[in-house]
Amino acid sequence: MSESIVISGTTKKEKYEVLVPQIKALVDGESDLIANISNIVAALKQGMDFFWVGIYFVKNNELVLGPFQGPVACTRIAFGKGVCGAAWKEGKTMIVEDVEKFPGHISCSSESRSEIVIPCFKDSEIFAVLDVDSNKLNDFDETDKAYLEHVGKIISQLAV
Repeated sequence: MSESIVISGTTKKEKYEVLVPQIKALVDGESDLIANISNIVAALKQGMDFFWVGIYFVKNNELVLGPFQGPVACTRIAFGKGVCGAAWKEGKTMIVEDVEKFPGHISCSSESRSEIVIPCFKDSEIFAVLDVDSNKLNDFDETDKAYLEHVGKIISQLAV
């Protein structure tokens, strides 16, 4: 298991290409879901310099906050509410260029300006969503989507 993250490259794509294999190495051989997700969100925060990154688990028909890095967050999110609840309801990645323009956006931090949420599946059911926020408008694109969906698959493989 690797216990440090080294990032090189200048473009977003180059950074992800170096980071994702390190995330795989972080979780290789560790069976504890919370320990693995804690390291994954820390690696994403450190490696990509995101404003906020964390996971919400589906529990009792709501999303409940799990490991995260960044400012204090919303603890519970209802099905279909906010970007996280919408991604859960729709079963697909949601990219929001300006959270202020997203109907029903839940403002956990007034500094959050754009967001991407990736559903994580176990046995074809969503068991969690990976949530990443930026303090810049329109900060997420198809590159983020592709690589973060790959990280979502890593998380999904950890669920037992």
